[in-house]
Amino acid sequence: MTISVNLPVPSCALAIGAHPDDVEFGCGGTLAKWAGAGCRIHHLICTDGSKGTWDPEADTAALVATRQVEQRQASRALGGDGDVVFLGWPDGELEAGVRQRWQVAYWIRKIRPDVVLGHDPWRRYRLHPDHRNAGFLVTDGIVAARDPHFFPEQGVSPHRPSALLLWEADEPDHVEDVAAYFDAKVAALLAHTSQFRSTMGIDDPAAEQEVEGFRAHVRERLAEHAAVAGAGFAQGEAFKLMSKL
Repeated sequence: MTISVNLPVPSCALAIGAHPDDVEFGCGGTLAKWAGAGCRIHHLICTDGSKGTWDPEADTAALVATRQVEQRQASRALGGDGDVVFLGWPDGELEAGVRQRWQVAYWIRKIRPDVVLGHDPWRRYRLHPDHRNAGFLVTDGIVAARDPHFFPEQGVSPHRPSALLLWEADEPDHVEDVAAYFDAKVAALLAHTSQFRSTMGIDDPAAEQEVEGFRAHVRERLAEHAAVAGAGFAQGEAFKLMSKL
């Protein structure tokens, strides 16, 4: 398999995640790199993140508000402006339906990204249905956004991105060198403080050892992704690249 590396920096990129923090895990380093080179980066989050806690007594309405604040902070940590689109579908109940596709297509047309990034819906043994369905919404939304007879009532001109990058792919064929943007990626992830215990294994954020353990985990994953390229990268983010959209 031929592995490509480092797309030309796009003028605009749109990352679509199922939940707050998914984008930072999947492509945070890539977004930070592009933003540093002048790209306008955008987030679209499909669900409200209301089930993102292990506390059965949690106030889920308050959690939704908190996660939106955290996501905007993460956007800024990556070099964005904090302007995030939240579709607001209930966490754990996202469907890859026509209503959701209409929304994703609208925002692709509205934002007009050169590159779209999202979950790979074809990953084997994927457990979380939101990740799977968010991935299909990305692929289906691109098709709808590019062709004029899909959703003409939107009143927005069709738009065809030049590339799609799918993270968590079983067979990645593209790697972005993000070694210089490790700190930005981690800072964006750590903006999601509500997820420290359930997602990042940080029980006590004041415990330097626990935070460093999470940083080490992210560093290890990025090294594994970099190895896919075989190009001497220290840290990378690996994707399935689709360029014939």
